[in-house]
Amino acid sequence: MDFEFDADQITLRDSIRRYLRNEVAPRIDECEKARHIPLDVLAGVSQFGYIGGMLPEESGGMGLDFVTWAMMLEEAGYYWGSLRTIVNITNVFLRLVSQHGDARQKAHFLAPVLASEKAACVAFSEPNHGSNPAGVETRAEDKGDHYLLNGTKLWITNGVAADYVIVLARTYSATSDGKPSLFLVDKAATPIDARLVDKMVLKASGTSELFLEDLRIPKENLLGEEGTALKSMAIGLNYGRMNIAMGAVGAAQAALDLSVEYAKTRKQFGKPIGQFQLVQKHIVDMMVRTEAARALGYKAAVSLQKGLPSRIECSIAKLYAAEAAHEVAKIAIAVHGGLGYSTEYPLERIFRDTSGGVIPEGTAEVQTLIVGREVLGMSAIV
Repeated sequence: MDFEFDADQITLRDSIRRYLRNEVAPRIDECEKARHIPLDVLAGVSQFGYIGGMLPEESGGMGLDFVTWAMMLEEAGYYWGSLRTIVNITNVFLRLVSQHGDARQKAHFLAPVLASEKAACVAFSEPNHGSNPAGVETRAEDKGDHYLLNGTKLWITNGVAADYVIVLARTYSATSDGKPSLFLVDKAATPIDARLVDKMVLKASGTSELFLEDLRIPKENLLGEEGTALKSMAIGLNYGRMNIAMGAVGAAQAALDLSVEYAKTRKQFGKPIGQFQLVQKHIVDMMVRTEAARALGYKAAVSLQKGLPSRIECSIAKLYAAEAAHEVAKIAIAVHGGLGYSTEYPLERIFRDTSGGVIPEGTAEVQTLIVGREVLGMSAIV
């Protein structure tokens, strides 16, 4: 399968690399300490299509293809895992509103996020339900002219900073007896109590817990039809898995590049450590894992581009790339020795952030069960 980029893709890739290196990388430390990526950072990368670029042009996007998008996520992952994460969740919000929103919803919720004037998030996961959205416990009760939402959401990327939220809730009405639906929330009109969740990975991604207590949501903020949320969300699962896979490839490549440079310049016993057999073994192991993850990621992107189901391709890519990236980062620390632990050097952040890739969009265990189901035709998921 041919993953070679054409001239336009190469030009775009090189422009993205220059911008991320010169304009974004110098701001990583301040954003990591603040636990937040401000909107002006997103506005800066939006020129390349990172915000809504996959949407069709009539919806305000660029109509980017999946291979180009995969390349862009690899570049984002190379420099900063938190940026790749915020880009991903923002585009989940935009895709859902673009595909299922009416004209009023698109004008109110879509346009400001596309312009990086407003921040967005999606609130699907809960304390008891992450990989199983069908088990959602948050309730939305039909009260005539509005819905009343109650529940708690956890592990919500950008949850505190977001102006707009898509909430997944089990809906109780005359036409829906507990089936999950999606609701648009404008926090300016309907404030949500939220707190940041401090964690070791992706520190600038603004992971949050949201407390939904008697939230009055106007009927016109129902996104799509009642009880159809899981169907609306299902198509995005493969996109998200490919996104994480390609971000992991970028992070692995960054760890590899740092290690190659260090092995060439660091000297022990009068010669570069790259001349030692075990160090070369480390470098080769890192490269093999990175190249294998890259091939699986682009294979998934090509499958999506062809309009194929792509479940097995995306799950394999996410499963392998997420675990491989963390293993590459671990080996990179072995190459660097004590320097690899320093918070003044990017490898420490890469090691932490790559450990976070195995859980979102379905854990490694869930991906294993999905692939097993596709191969055997028998489900182990009860």
